[in-house]
Amino acid sequence: MINTVYLIDVTNRDGVQTSRILLPKLSKTMLNIYLDEMGLYQSEMGFPTLKHEVNYINGNLDLVKIGAIKRIHLEGWCRAIPEDVELTFKNCPDIKHLNVSISTSEIMIQGKFQGRKTFKDIVKSAVEAVKAARAQGATTVGINAEDASRTELERLIEFVIATKEAGADRFRYCDTLGADDPITIHERIKSLALTTKFPIEMHCHNDLGMGEAVSVAGAQGAIEGGVDSYINTTINGYGERCGNCDLVSTILALKFSHGLTKKVHLDEHIDLRKAWKLAKYASYAFNLPIPINQPGVGANAFAHESGIHADGALKDRRNYELYDPEDVGRGEPELLETGRIITTGEYGGIKGFRHVYDKLGIHFQNDNEARRILELAQYANLHTQKPLTDDELRFIASYPDIVRKIMTVDP
Repeated sequence: MINTVYLIDVTNRDGVQTSRILLPKLSKTMLNIYLDEMGLYQSEMGFPTLKHEVNYINGNLDLVKIGAIKRIHLEGWCRAIPEDVELTFKNCPDIKHLNVSISTSEIMIQGKFQGRKTFKDIVKSAVEAVKAARAQGATTVGINAEDASRTELERLIEFVIATKEAGADRFRYCDTLGADDPITIHERIKSLALTTKFPIEMHCHNDLGMGEAVSVAGAQGAIEGGVDSYINTTINGYGERCGNCDLVSTILALKFSHGLTKKVHLDEHIDLRKAWKLAKYASYAFNLPIPINQPGVGANAFAHESGIHADGALKDRRNYELYDPEDVGRGEPELLETGRIITTGEYGGIKGFRHVYDKLGIHFQNDNEARRILELAQYANLHTQKPLTDDELRFIASYPDIVRKIMTVDP
């Protein structure tokens, strides 16, 4: 059996921790739907121990039950302490996938716990958390070592073996400060894989501008060590400080890098053609522009001005383009109406609302039926603080009860 690299997107957990931004629960839900369509293995959907996340998480789990979210694992995140695990399943009884996290480096153990815990205590807490998650019925449990890149390899091996024996499914190696380099992380991950025979997740930040490079190098090390690997990504590289490993850049590297394509097998469910739509929606929802030079989805990713480059690209695109715009879902003209436009939102009326939905191919039998969805769309507009997209409007009309749950917080 070929060892494979799977993608776990953490936009809805780590990406939303980007300083100075907010992401509405409806937008988080749309990202889960788009990531599912793109074929990702898992989405880290949020924090089941946080009260304001509970209805959103349970609403998304309802979407799984009815088949609106089809394949992707929706996974929660909590601290690797039994109390958090128990609260997770109390708040979200139907959750099936969980990652539990704890710091393993001496600098963080000393800095965070101020002498109250030792490394042995850390291992014990992680083991208890994994066992608690299994006892609560978790289908998969990932165990995270925060600051793994600054943790001695011998300690990581001890940590991995103990949690593996406790029932964990894979180990998340967190380069929390983005301090690793591709060569070092490849060596460490390969050694971990060979020693523990345990699947390894790469969770790499971009503080030195190497988020994607260290992620794919670590994944290659895991594959060479004989185990499956998982790469954590965020859409458009969002995340704390300088961000996380970017989803589209990572897929491009695994599909088009001359060396990686021969050495690493990417999950065949991935549909890169969904990249453009996903990146644009995330940019809109986060209210953060896509950098002009962003691989695949940036405005200049396929732009040529230099005479030599333009001439070469016109003669044969392979002269100066490694992949095609169509590969990432680009190339179709984007048409904007320039005449009369009717929109709907916070203050929209029933006639304009029905006109908007008629254009989407959704028709209501009467005004009373339409008004129930209109009121929900008005709240959704208030919730997102942005004009609703066509896909959001379709989603609201298709699953009104779940949308109502997602946008509700029980104090």
